[in-house]
Amino acid sequence: MHDSSPASPPAPLKLFSLVIPARDEEAALPPTLRDLYATFVREGVPHEFVVVDDGSKDRTWAVLQELRREIPTLAPVQNTGPHGFGRAVVYGLNHMQGDACAIVMADASDSPADAVKYWRLLNEGWECAFGSRFIRGGSVVDYPRVKLLVNRLANLFIKALFHLPLNDTTNAFKAYRRTVIDGCRPFLAPHFNLTVEIPLKAIVRGYSWTVTPISWQNRKHGVAKLKIKEMGSRYFFICMYVWLEKYFSRGDYRRK
Repeated sequence: MHDSSPASPPAPLKLFSLVIPARDEEAALPPTLRDLYATFVREGVPHEFVVVDDGSKDRTWAVLQELRREIPTLAPVQNTGPHGFGRAVVYGLNHMQGDACAIVMADASDSPADAVKYWRLLNEGWECAFGSRFIRGGSVVDYPRVKLLVNRLANLFIKALFHLPLNDTTNAFKAYRRTVIDGCRPFLAPHFNLTVEIPLKAIVRGYSWTVTPISWQNRKHGVAKLKIKEMGSRYFFICMYVWLEKYFSRGDYRRK
């Protein structure tokens, strides 16, 4: 499902940076990173894993140091503060070496095969590759019912507000060329609301994008960090901020 024209001609990409925010993920990181590494090596994707330890209180940093012995493409960094999901992702984006990136969760909820699919779509010339769990071919496994309801309502609101044919804007797992990340700065969202700030800005600022079905499964280790009660007003703020840019900035921030 393609939603705008790809960049033409596309610059060949050299390195795919996976930015992985991690807070207290000592149990989840080893299987997540091993699966990603095995898949990327098998598929021949040049890559690095920029795992951001965001103020963990457990052995996350020690585990990352141990994993470096078996995963040579692992490039962990420590966000010394202030903390927050959005701040950790931006810290990772600031430290990545790649000319393309994907934001991936540390809890193995995102499929390594889907990340490879993103890389290929970016190499076709698309500037953004957005996955949807809620189109034909997509799937969710063990999604908590209350969160699922809130998710669908939030995405319906965003879809209507921006007149978008995209129904999974809130999912963090998306991929971008570096030019998009640089063109969407500065980022305002310090928390999970960054997951809507980046794609909405990219769309509003005129970067090309496409949608592909992806799968999602609930974490097997640790606890979810997203707190719905705390995030509602923050998501709303970011959505309205980008909406104001879309309709009132007279194109000042669109790609040149």
